[in-house]
Order: sequence, then structure tokens, then C-alpha cells
Amino acid sequence: MTDGSDVLVAGAGIAGLTAALSMARAGVRAGVVDPVRALTPLGVGINLQPHAVRELTELGLGDELPGIGMPIEECVHVDRHGNRIWAEPRGTAAGYRWPQYAVHRGELQMLLLRAVRARLGDDAVRAGTAVTGFADGPDGLTVTLRDRASGTTAERPAAALLGADGLHSTVRGLLHPGEGAPLGNGIRMWRGTVRAAPFRTGRSMVVAGCNTWSKFVAYPISPVRDGLVTVNWVAEVRLPDADLAADWTATGRRTDVLPHFAGWRYDWLDVPALIEGTERILEYPMVDREPLDWWGRGRVTLLGDAAHPMYPIGSNGGSQAILDGRVVAYHLATAGDPVKALAAYETARREEAVAVQAANRAMGPERVLRMVAERAPDGFTHISDVLSADELAGIGAAYQRTTSMDVPALNDRRSWTP
Repeated sequence: MTDGSDVLVAGAGIAGLTAALSMARAGVRAGVVDPVRALTPLGVGINLQPHAVRELTELGLGDELPGIGMPIEECVHVDRHGNRIWAEPRGTAAGYRWPQYAVHRGELQMLLLRAVRARLGDDAVRAGTAVTGFADGPDGLTVTLRDRASGTTAERPAAALLGADGLHSTVRGLLHPGEGAPLGNGIRMWRGTVRAAPFRTGRSMVVAGCNTWSKFVAYPISPVRDGLVTVNWVAEVRLPDADLAADWTATGRRTDVLPHFAGWRYDWLDVPALIEGTERILEYPMVDREPLDWWGRGRVTLLGDAAHPMYPIGSNGGSQAILDGRVVAYHLATAGDPVKALAAYETARREEAVAVQAANRAMGPERVLRMVAERAPDGFTHISDVLSADELAGIGAAYQRTTSMDVPALNDRRSWTP
């Protein structure tokens, strides 16, 4: 699959497949390996910010996004009683040239996988193959691969190694040994998807409550079919004593999550009914890792969650991964030397991604939402009776930091296509 002129990508998730697809577009030879024996559409919903949708559009996938997702046009915050606190337009409604799409993570991964195989060949992505080591020396880079079915290992030369292997990245562990487990903040998340009627505008993301106590996020991730959409929901509850491993495939119990949201029924959304109607619930701690002072060395670097795992506060983790894939491919195509290319990629991306990590750690608008819960625990009639205009403006400012892209900056930015 690879010779010394190929770039090897570890991980067939969003970052790795975007990088491979971008390299194919730029004429850079690449191959992808993933330890999972069968790549299937796992996960729940994610949001693609306009800066990510632009990149997918430039890769020729823009026309396929409406078939797997829903453009989000507003983000609305309400208190636990359903009273409107604040709303913000999103995507084209906010003036971007590209929409914000909410999609099922697995559906997006499969879309990228099909595109990679169509453009690089069926053997461009090898499942059941794990990176276990590498040696980067004067004579070049050699990567050790293990076949999970047979247990055999083999060494392969590569022009560069891109570690896009997620939160528990092997490549990150090799570059930064002794880091330890991901860091939690005491918030437990339950996630699920369920078929339900559209709510509010039909293209709304709703954030109810605050994660100082309990918070519920819901948004559609599919086109309307037979009058229904697939709704993605996330329930967040602060449980400081909780001990939960960071396994995003772990199954949760509705009996654990439902008591925190009993009575959260509004004219336009029934939270307990969404939870009750969900076939499979996933349970996961809110975790990240300490930002790195450097991502890679020589011919090896990191992308996506392997480089900068972040709290899901600004709906931006997947989008940052897509940007990583596009930018690293651009530099590999234009720098002429892989060492210079990966150094240029890190210079272009690390500071911005670390800033988003830090903003997400600050919990975005949560400080203002906590004020509402404390000042009006039984609800309110007019938000102006609870928050000042400056306090309300703080919510928008917090989201600006966590999405890390304003309208003119994106609309006027040069393309990452060589």
C-alpha cells in the first residue's frame, strides 16, 4: 500500500480521511490505516461549521451534504423551563457563504471514505492495521504496522506519518510518552439520536439549562423524511465524583439520565420523550488533554483529536479536524520537503487550535447561563429582567472564541487548495 514516496495516515476518521482526500486532490500519494477491522458508521451527531463546509465543498462534497444532514440556521439558548434567553443566526443566515451543517458523524465518515476510495483506489484505506512504532532518521522514515487478524508486524517506509488516530492516539503517545489518561472536568454526557418531529424553525439548535447543574442540547441531523427528522441530543450533568472511562462507544442507561430532566417539557420540545424514544444511549465523560507545546517532529505530526482534543462547547471539534487535514495536505503539496511541510502545517494550525481548546475549557457562554439559573431559578417572563445587555452580549462573544472564525475572515480567506 505504501512505498517511500507515500504519506501514511494513521486513522480513518474525519481528520485522516480529509487529509487523504485533500492529498489526492493535490497530487500527493497517500494511504490510510486504521486498527478497526471494519469501518462502519458509528457515533452520533456533530456540527460542521461554515469553515469546515467550505473545505468539504472545495473537495467536491458540498452537493452531498444536504443528503446526509441539516443546515442549522439558529442557535437558541433557553432556561430549564424553556424560556428564551438568547439566539444567534448560524451559517448562511449569519452572512457566511457556506452553511453550518449538522450531520451524523458516521454518515460523514462514510461519505469521506467513499470519496477516498473512489479517488485513491479501494486499497488506499486498510482496516485492521495499526501503527505500533516508527523510526525517523537520516535515511528516512520507517513505520511499523501490525495486522490485527494475524498479529504479524511489518516495517514500511513512508514520506511522512500523520497521526490522526483520535483521543487515545498511539502516534501521540510515541511522540509524547508518559502523558497519561485524558483529563475530565466532572461532567458526564449522555448522547443519542431519535426520530422526531422538527422543532422551532426546523433548522434550530437548542441549548437548555447550563452544565453547572444540567444541560440539554438538541438539533436535527437529517433531512425531513415522512414529516420527521433524526434529532441528535446531548445531556450534560455535573457529577464530580463520577469515575467513567473515556470510551465513546460505552452504552448508557436511560434510568441514569432521565431523572435529571424530568419535567423538561416545552410546547415545542419534550425532552423526556426524546430520551425515552432513543434506542441506544451512549455515555461519555467530558474530557480533553493539556495543549501541547509542539505536535510533531521531523516527518511525523498529529491531526484532529490526536493533536487537540477539546470539550464539545463550540461544536467545533470535527471542523478543526477538517481544517487540519486540508492545511497539512496543502503544505505537503507545496513545500517540496516533508519536514518543512509538517513544520509549516504546525505553524499554521497549532496556535489557532490551542486557542479554541482554551476557549472551550472556559466553557463558552456557561458563566452567563449560570447567572440566569441563579437569578431566576423558577423561570422568567423577559430576559431583560434577568440579564443586562452587556451580559447577553457575552454569550455571543464566547461563541465567537469557540468557533474561531468570523464572517469576513472566512469569506475572504484564500483557498487551501494548491
